[in-house]
Amino acid sequence: MKKLFLKGIDLFDRLILGHPLITIICFLCFIAFVSYHARDFKIDASAETLLNESDKDLLYWREISKRYGIKDFLVITYKPYNRDLFSQEVLKDIASLRDEIKKISRVETVITILDVPLIETAIRMKIKDLRNLPTLLTPGIDIKLAKEEFRTSPLYKNLLVSPDLNATALEIILKRDEEYERLMDRRDQLVKKKYSVGLTEEEEREYEMLKKKIRAHLDKIRELRHEDIVKIRSIMDKHRKNAQLFLGGIPMIANDLVMFIKNDLKVFGIGVFIFMLLTLTFTFRKPRWVILPMLCCGFGVITMMGILGIFDWEVTVISSNFVSLQLILTMAIAIHLIVRYEEFNSEDPSLPNRILIRNTIQDKFIPCLYTTLTTIVGFSSLLLCDIKPVRTFGWMMSVGLVISLLLTFIFFPAEVMLLKKTLPLKKRKTHFAFLSIFAKLVEKNKKAIIAISILVFIASGIGISRLEVENCFIDYFKHTTEIYKGLKFIDRNLGGTTPLDVIVEFEEKKIEEDEFEEFEDEFESPQEKAYWFTYDKMELIKKVHDYLDSLPQIGKVLSLATFLKIIEKLKGRPLDNFELALLYKKLPPKFKETIIKPFISVEQNEARFVARIIDSDKNLRRNALLNKIRHDLVQKIGLKKDQFHLAGVLVLYNNILQSLFRSQILTLGFTAFLLMLMFLVLFRSLKLALLAIFPNILPVIFILGFMGWMGIHLDVMTITIAAISMGIAVDDTIHYIHRFQQEFSNYRDYIQAMYRCHSTVAYAMFYTTLVITVGFSILIFSNFIPTIYFGILTGLAMIVALIADLSLLPALIIIFKPFGPEKRN
Repeated sequence: MKKLFLKGIDLFDRLILGHPLITIICFLCFIAFVSYHARDFKIDASAETLLNESDKDLLYWREISKRYGIKDFLVITYKPYNRDLFSQEVLKDIASLRDEIKKISRVETVITILDVPLIETAIRMKIKDLRNLPTLLTPGIDIKLAKEEFRTSPLYKNLLVSPDLNATALEIILKRDEEYERLMDRRDQLVKKKYSVGLTEEEEREYEMLKKKIRAHLDKIRELRHEDIVKIRSIMDKHRKNAQLFLGGIPMIANDLVMFIKNDLKVFGIGVFIFMLLTLTFTFRKPRWVILPMLCCGFGVITMMGILGIFDWEVTVISSNFVSLQLILTMAIAIHLIVRYEEFNSEDPSLPNRILIRNTIQDKFIPCLYTTLTTIVGFSSLLLCDIKPVRTFGWMMSVGLVISLLLTFIFFPAEVMLLKKTLPLKKRKTHFAFLSIFAKLVEKNKKAIIAISILVFIASGIGISRLEVENCFIDYFKHTTEIYKGLKFIDRNLGGTTPLDVIVEFEEKKIEEDEFEEFEDEFESPQEKAYWFTYDKMELIKKVHDYLDSLPQIGKVLSLATFLKIIEKLKGRPLDNFELALLYKKLPPKFKETIIKPFISVEQNEARFVARIIDSDKNLRRNALLNKIRHDLVQKIGLKKDQFHLAGVLVLYNNILQSLFRSQILTLGFTAFLLMLMFLVLFRSLKLALLAIFPNILPVIFILGFMGWMGIHLDVMTITIAAISMGIAVDDTIHYIHRFQQEFSNYRDYIQAMYRCHSTVAYAMFYTTLVITVGFSILIFSNFIPTIYFGILTGLAMIVALIADLSLLPALIIIFKPFGPEKRN
């Protein structure tokens, strides 16, 4: 093995060091090729990125959305400044805002308090023609009666107006994209078949083609949605002098997340770039050791963006920090090469440049290879996660690390070969004085260090037991963002944000036609849809509605029962079968579209309930709430388990949250197991492999425990911290043990070898940790709170890992003596 490695070094010497100019030219040609494909680099923040196409809940939700005509929509919250919401000036301003937005070509309609029918007001004003129900804009409407209806109506209260009548909402219904729906319908058919009986070769080709078409179509939709949102915000700006306005809705959140990602990529990249520039300048004080590492980092990012374009991998909120990660990890490799090069140069200044570079590559390639592989293990463990963008992030960074290793070990030495050799770098005593403190502590307090580590393990374990996966979605965003402000306003004033759909299927029951015989002139045939509306069904619908409405975590519930309650309130009693059928028959078509169709499917013999969850409720536990609803619908309402389904955004979001904890266990176990195997291969000693794994488990356990104690929940970003931290932290462990082996073989004295390590390789470990920690800390400038937590916690993990590698690791080595007995002079 050693001979094979030396042959590889000889080959490297001949090809790279022997022909540095040709190497650089070939390298730049490669960079030019991949940078061309960087133009295909894409960003996506849609809900699709978080979901698996085979998710049964997702497929069912798409089916329900199509059945009930659920469309994409935006919401504008409108709260006038110091004026009555129902004053003529405010209503005129709302009308103007509505009319301007309606002119946008991809807006289907805008629903406001000006447009909805005033059923109770009509009856109290003795308007008998139900086909021409009045609205707020109807001449002669009684405003006092209208206000009272908005205040008390089960349909409008907490939906279109706030309970105090100080704010309202404008619902902007967006036009459907028929081509996209057609593609998705066919894709869903193939997905169901793929995961049931399998696809034929022709269907497999069609399926792959469909995915590409859908992706391209989604790109166009995103661009058009962005244009529409920009136009809507421009219109809103004209009216902000009259009212406090916020824009909300899933399309707006997805659009703003893309803006956040673009801003994060720019801020993180520039911030890390500037910090590394300053760090390299201060640390090495030579222009070459500033420019060359920065070039390696820049080329690494460009190459990665090109590969993302080639493989059509889209960047999401989870992978938005890939630029900073790529820069940091590439810089860490470069720093180890620079430090070792300068050490060789200091030991023997007479050596020619080529020999110094060869010795550096020969000495650092194996540890850098293994540190890269171990970091890849950390990222590749994310492939076990059920969440699609987390898996994609794992692939992205695994490929990125390979790129960093190859670029640094090819471009860096070739460039150094073209430069003249300089005098050795003078070491600063302050650095070594600081690092020697750890060596003295280890020498005098080995057992105390191990005891403290055990206490940290225990305290962290208790903290881990307190970890939760629940999190308020609005808490993902800074308070200054419109997403946060809009969601908070809707949550508090307009009945909640996150939708939950409950679908109840009715048992087949034969219609007693003789009940309607004397009224047969009213209906066309026994198959008339009106016959479906029976007293028993309506009572069950009201029962389910009232149960959902009684739950404190639910702000607003909409169903057919909402409309029935209005009619029964006016009549003073429940409607019988005939009255129900007649009411349906006489109801104007436009009201059937808004009151009946969204909540009833006669063909499927089922009813739909839309509940809106108060997401900002700190006591909300989504999984517990869903389980309670499932239990109560059976035990309290009397439904069978297969008679109802829960669907919608809340269910899909909860599925993601619940998969996080399972993924955390899998990724941690997988990472620790693979690292242990790699330590065995690298060190060829079970004892040394066991000693090496403990200092790397400590920072991960510490961070998870810290999250538990501080009440920081697991989410789509923090789920990646543990595995990534372990994968990165192990780099210093490998470099330290590799150097410890070398020093011990020279001196056969554990204490002296430790002091040598703390005065040499620890220097590189300190600066790589500094770069990584501060680099991650730059993520605090994100607008996405999970990204901020990711940066802070990963940086903290790196600090703990460095402390463990400079204290716990040498203490364990000195106590257990894995390299054999000492031979003291």
